[in-house]
Amino acid sequence: MEELTFEQAYTELERITRALEAGDLPLDAALALFEQGAQLSEQCDRLLRAAELRVRQILPDGAGGYEAAPFDQWQEESG
Repeated sequence: MEELTFEQAYTELERITRALEAGDLPLDAALALFEQGAQLSEQCDRLLRAAELRVRQILPDGAGGYEAAPFDQWQEESG
């Protein structure tokens, strides 16, 4: 599951959601799909957080601390 791209994980999560919403699965199968869906959801969340970190840069805030600068601001300063 760690090797899935965000798009692949999200597509699989949508498939699982549709199957669970249909309501015609035996309990054991539904629980297994639910667990798989929870793992996929966590994977999507990790990938989104990683993507956000890639488009932000930590900069001094002028008060002795640091703040995350939006990607467009970072791009202008580094370009």
